[in-house]
Amino acid sequence: MARVLTVIMGPYRSRASTPQLPLQLTFNDQMGFDQYHPGGNREAVSLLERCARGEGEPFIYLWGEAGTGKTHLLQACCRSAHRAGDTVASLPLRELMAYPPDILQGLESVGLVCIDDIQALCGNEPWELGVFHCYNRLRDSGTRLIVASRLPPSRLPVRLKDLRTRLAWGLTLQLHPLDDEDKLRALQMRARHLGLELTTQVARFLLSRYPRDLPSLWRLLDRLDHATLAAKRRLTIPFLKQYLEERG
Repeated sequence: MARVLTVIMGPYRSRASTPQLPLQLTFNDQMGFDQYHPGGNREAVSLLERCARGEGEPFIYLWGEAGTGKTHLLQACCRSAHRAGDTVASLPLRELMAYPPDILQGLESVGLVCIDDIQALCGNEPWELGVFHCYNRLRDSGTRLIVASRLPPSRLPVRLKDLRTRLAWGLTLQLHPLDDEDKLRALQMRARHLGLELTTQVARFLLSRYPRDLPSLWRLLDRLDHATLAAKRRLTIPFLKQYLEERG
């Protein structure tokens, strides 16, 4: 199981209601840069590492299609900054939309803020305005900010034009999908971190017979890790065939 660290902060007070919102913003300490296979994204990863360390561009907009590892890299940035003694906040925006945008108040006191799924606010006027003002406060305070989205800033359907301008303030980085060879290496890297031996032959067999998007492959590797431990067997092609056949 991944260890989850609570980093900041709460409670927040909503202006719309008097009760305080007990909010804990967390990141996954098991998702580091050393557990991400960059493939053709090495330059983007290097720039993110620099930002996490407090160097280079302080505002980064990271985008790419589903499965390219945006969430992993945001978590890695939080982990790197936190281990260096910085204060960090990880905001999964899709989950936070149930709260009022007042929860963004106070983030300017943090060293690094990472906002995932920025596209979730599109069309929500209070949240668009809240993030707009948050951007201004972070810039004024010198807080570093990394946001992630499936779309580039120019294609993000936000209604507030000034927010679109803010989103394009800093450096825009695109993550590209891995090719087949890099997916194989990524699979083997993931398996090593699980303590699972995954030979090149078994990895190629897996890629040829299972959905090739990385989130699905990660979930399968987790299940295979448990299955091989329970059966006290190595992960071989016969074992993999049997496992996949039994589960349809």
